Amino acid sequence: MTLTRRQIYRRRRIAVFSVAGVALIAVLSMLFYGVNALAAPLPATAIARSEVPVLTQAAAPVDWPGFGRTAVGQLGTTGILASEGDQSSGPIASITKVITSLVVLDAHPLGAGEAGPEIDYTEADVDIYWDTIAENGSSAPVVAGMSLSQRETLIALLLPSANNYAESLAIWAFGSEDAYLEAANAWIAEHGLTDTHVVDASGLSAGSVSSPANLVEIGKLAIAQPAIAEIVAMKSADLPTIGTVTNSNKLLGKHGVTGMKTGTTDEAGACLLYTADAVIDGQTVTLVGATLGAETHSELNDAVGTLLDSVFAGYHTVPLTAEGQQWASYSTEWGDTAAAESAASASLLVWSDTPVETTLDLPDVALVDDGAEIGSVTFTAGGQSASVPITANGTLGDPGMWWKLGNPR
Repeated sequence: MTLTRRQIYRRRRIAVFSVAGVALIAVLSMLFYGVNALAAPLPATAIARSEVPVLTQAAAPVDWPGFGRTAVGQLGTTGILASEGDQSSGPIASITKVITSLVVLDAHPLGAGEAGPEIDYTEADVDIYWDTIAENGSSAPVVAGMSLSQRETLIALLLPSANNYAESLAIWAFGSEDAYLEAANAWIAEHGLTDTHVVDASGLSAGSVSSPANLVEIGKLAIAQPAIAEIVAMKSADLPTIGTVTNSNKLLGKHGVTGMKTGTTDEAGACLLYTADAVIDGQTVTLVGATLGAETHSELNDAVGTLLDSVFAGYHTVPLTAEGQQWASYSTEWGDTAAAESAASASLLVWSDTPVETTLDLPDVALVDDGAEIGSVTFTAGGQSASVPITANGTLGDPGMWWKLGNPR
């Protein structure tokens, strides 16, 4: 059959358009592939994590008193460092006056060096004085019509441990002893001191009790009060009408002792709540401890001095990480590599065998510049912590268009 010119033209046009269509489809497919290849997420970077080292150290020996009950803690850390003896609640004698001081200051605050309001003493305070004498409790003179500042009154109850001034201050602050006791036991509960309860302001009663661990916490609260910290560090003071009073804590100034309160009753024995400072590897360490149940204060002071020396000797600086320590390595499918390294060195002053916990925060990365911060490592021991940035040593760069086109995902 002979084709007409029109038919030939039509067939040629169909053929051309068919070829063009196929070419267009091919181009569109290539464009679609290219767009998808370039836009697809990069494959995950491989990470090889290093084993986190376990930081351990030997236990330090402690020269315990060998009598009564003791607990020792460190200011700025949680809980206690160590303890010996019965740790249950028991009579705490005049250490109770530290609680009285804290509760009164909670209601009537005093800043560092402040005298506070004047307290006028009356015949009722004289009666309290004679009641204290009759109970064979420690006391200091009082005269109706005299005035002492709040700070001077605190000195009278904390330095010579005058029972009558503890009761008079509590009544001045809260209106009655019953009102004070209600406020004091509420304050105790508020601070989570579950082993502690008071039935008087002075501690003469065996019903005012605490545990060694609770007393350590009370000592930490007390040293944070400027008025108390200033007063218990005084060896003596001159007070109007009363005269010169001397600190009953004869360990003050020895073995680093900076305070805090003695106590003595038949039920409690000779007792001491104490704070002590030492500079170790350039860092000031403050210990807070309580020892109760000695036969005499001479025996108590010797034992606490020896104890403090041994506890201070148990501190050591633990190296945590060195600058450049590797925590992981990264590698990509296109050949880039980088290491995750500590950006700086760090150490902690740790007591004895206090465990050091290492927490590594090192997320996965895809692209990263050399020197960029990519995570952190944190070390915690006894409530202290040190955190060090982790940076990249090496670059994980974009592989570029040609690698992406040649490695579809």
